[in-house]
Amino acid sequence: MIHIEPKILDRINSWLTPTFDVETQDFIKNSIANSPKEIQESFYKDLEFGTGGMRGVMGIGTNRINKYTLGKSTQGLSDYLHKQFPNETLKTVIAYDCRHNSKTLAKVVADVFSANGIEVYLFEDLRATPELSFAVKHLNCHCGIVLTASHNPPEYNGYKVYWKDGGQLVPPHDAGVISLINDLDYSKIKFEANTNLIHYISTAIDNAFIDASVSNGSVGASQEAKDNLKIVFTSLHGTSITAVPETLKRAGYKHVHIVKEQEAPDGDFPTVASPNPEEPAALKMALELADNVGADIVIGTDPDCDRLGVAVRNSKNELQLLNGNQTMIMMTDFLLKKWQSEDKIKGKEFIATTIVSTPMLNKLAEAYNVDNKIVLTGFKWIAKLIEDYPDLDFIGGGEESFGYMVGDFVRDKDAVTSTLLACEIAAITKANGSSFFEELIKLYVQHGCYKEKLVSLTKKGIEGAQEIKQMMIDARQNPLSTINGSKVIKIEDYESATSKNKVTGEETTMDIPKSNVIIYYTEDGSQVALRPSGTEPKIKFYVSVNTALNKVEDFSSIEKELDTKAETILKDMNLI
Repeated sequence: MIHIEPKILDRINSWLTPTFDVETQDFIKNSIANSPKEIQESFYKDLEFGTGGMRGVMGIGTNRINKYTLGKSTQGLSDYLHKQFPNETLKTVIAYDCRHNSKTLAKVVADVFSANGIEVYLFEDLRATPELSFAVKHLNCHCGIVLTASHNPPEYNGYKVYWKDGGQLVPPHDAGVISLINDLDYSKIKFEANTNLIHYISTAIDNAFIDASVSNGSVGASQEAKDNLKIVFTSLHGTSITAVPETLKRAGYKHVHIVKEQEAPDGDFPTVASPNPEEPAALKMALELADNVGADIVIGTDPDCDRLGVAVRNSKNELQLLNGNQTMIMMTDFLLKKWQSEDKIKGKEFIATTIVSTPMLNKLAEAYNVDNKIVLTGFKWIAKLIEDYPDLDFIGGGEESFGYMVGDFVRDKDAVTSTLLACEIAAITKANGSSFFEELIKLYVQHGCYKEKLVSLTKKGIEGAQEIKQMMIDARQNPLSTINGSKVIKIEDYESATSKNKVTGEETTMDIPKSNVIIYYTEDGSQVALRPSGTEPKIKFYVSVNTALNKVEDFSSIEKELDTKAETILKDMNLI
């Protein structure tokens, strides 16, 4: 029989009190008797805010998503809002995705806010995450919440907090909110709603958001070019079905084929193993439909519609999936072209990306004479740049994990506007006798050919968390001196915010918030990053390699060369 540790048992027993409903108490008693391992997993820690907020398996316990853990977070946030804005009428907006219990949990969150005297705008049905970010500013709210677990498996849900600028919670507010939540007893949660303060919202915000998406995502495709483009779109059973088709329609695209089997929102995601556009299998049905209708471009979005996967026709006229870095490169280049053509680049503009994304963004920034700001993983840091540099103009930014943000009207990755931008690029390049894919290769010729690979190792539960922790400790205590035969010349450790030149021995302090990330730089220009996920039980390894590409015709052979090199690096590190 499994022995439950005394410290964990104390946590469990604290939930067997009148603060918690009878159903919860009965479940816990039954689990102690019949499922001790599972109940220990449910209580061994508190859910934590990571790069994308709080995310976890739904169920009973401090390490689970339920009315009490969300209620506690909302109570702590309510207390913090009253401290920050003592003489203001507080307002918040809440959205939720297609996941099981999202609608119910959103109402719980709304009830707690209203019980604390905060006016609530609650979407009447599921909506895309970027629309929530937009709504925060549009409604002049102090914060926003979206109930979502992005692309996680069906048993997950989550809670993302947005501040008054429309971006996710960042320092110092994140620490302030977390401190109040951690100090809060569950008995202090106010669950009794003030219904007079809860307002349901729908089409008015939808129309404003979609119009703004059309305005920001359009980069000059003619109507003739739009008429000549065939698009296949899949929402992967998620929220994007509420916004993407209408956005494309208002932008003038008529030939949009939707994957009907994946059109209806469904928290079970019945047609895919994982509703993640990073996974090729998730777009299988869309690719099949695209071949049947002769589509030029395929786009699929994750359940909360903040990330997108793109496939385009390659030089053999075959549909090829792009990685997040490739999509980001093309989107950034076209936005820069547009700004340049409108004579808007004056030396006060910037693009942005993250520390584990392709270094090629630096090359684009140099070519257009704009700044490229590099931040920690997570779009909250890109959004924060807009607030940190109010005298500079933000053009666009993205990260390798299939997220992109166009302009600053939304302060998070936005698959609605990015889907339109991808279609604009496809329409323009086709009308010019080229293609999305060919223009990408031309950028490689101009700036160097970059290729990235990602390996994620899943380590679940208590043992998994300890294993991930030990892997990072080992990397710090015994850093690699060579990778695939190439000497490591620099190591950046973001936990200590230090960069060490291994050639000269010089150590410098990095001006960036601390994070549990290590990046190796090698003599041959390769990069390898190690990063535990902030929202999943995973540790991720990012490899970037590059070389010169002299002409478009050489791309296939050079790409194979880089693929082989990246795989060899991963083998050298015993990761594949």
